[in-house]
Amino acid sequence: MPDQATLNHAAQVIAGISADQRADTALRFHFEGRRYLGAREKRAITQAVFAYFRWLSWLEPKASPQKRVEQALALHERFRTDEKAVKAEALAVRAVPDWVAGEMDLPADYLRQLQREPALWLRARPGRAHALAKSLFAGETTKLAPDAVRFTGTQDLFKTEQFKTGEFEIQDLASQFVGLACNPQPGQTWWDACAGEGGKTLHLADLMFNKGVIWATDRNFKRLDTLKRRAARAKLFNYRTALWDGSAKLPTKTKFDGILVDAPCSGVGTWQRNPHARWSTTPDDVRELAATQLALLNHVAGSLKPGGRLIYAVCTLTRSETTAVADAFTAAHPGLTPEPVLEKSPQLFLWPHELNANGMFIAAWSRQG
Repeated sequence: MPDQATLNHAAQVIAGISADQRADTALRFHFEGRRYLGAREKRAITQAVFAYFRWLSWLEPKASPQKRVEQALALHERFRTDEKAVKAEALAVRAVPDWVAGEMDLPADYLRQLQREPALWLRARPGRAHALAKSLFAGETTKLAPDAVRFTGTQDLFKTEQFKTGEFEIQDLASQFVGLACNPQPGQTWWDACAGEGGKTLHLADLMFNKGVIWATDRNFKRLDTLKRRAARAKLFNYRTALWDGSAKLPTKTKFDGILVDAPCSGVGTWQRNPHARWSTTPDDVRELAATQLALLNHVAGSLKPGGRLIYAVCTLTRSETTAVADAFTAAHPGLTPEPVLEKSPQLFLWPHELNANGMFIAAWSRQG
């Protein structure tokens, strides 16, 4: 059973979450103000907060916050010991909000996956996955992606020598599939249009063996600064950054061999990792983001060279943000031809219960000529 201090800390974090704040952000602020907490204590508090939101619909609403956290942890332990103890019918009505059923399929295996602890995936430098897994003493490689390692240890990865020397990035397996779907070649010119803090930019750079150039753009200069620090640690330099707000006014007139639009989305595919988001995401968010996603694709389409490849990726599984956006874009751009994603269909869903990773949707096109 959790100790009272863990329950109190978790209750404080939950009570302090604002309408525009995620649980992981609230946890970070909580820990910054309590430097005396050790790694084990932080881990226990984090697990308690996430369990609370994972099992929120099962909890007694009139109980004290600490009691509700305790109930959530008991439910999670019961589920972890025997997953069949929680009926599929209960998962269907309690694990996600009601509106989700109108936006996506909800197979029982998917709902059960949402209640499990998420896997932590690393991306090793090219060809170094087995060596990394061995050196960390707590890693497993997979045949699904050449450089992916599932970390199974408890040490603070950011303090490891392997992290400090740039031997890996923390990157979910589904996100690694996005880079593989791009399949950039050394010497090409690519554009990571919504680069954020650069996880996929760095993957593209590695796949290009540090040759050619990648334009990395984002609306937030702080994210691009983080990208630069990460790239320096990884000793990757074949990129340039620029601010872009996603409008029709493009950051460059360059024509690209490939463009990646890893668009802002509702994040439904990350709900196993971020259970709080299940209860803060709304249908209005989905509709607004779908419009933004289609606009981004329309804006970048003219920057693709003849024969160039356009990749659209979102870590969500809602129809409005996936097939609806891809189909609308295809209809509006007859000069772009849908192309197979990872040797499969032009529209690929990656499901959490099939990968033990985030959910992701990827679509691909090429420019004729």
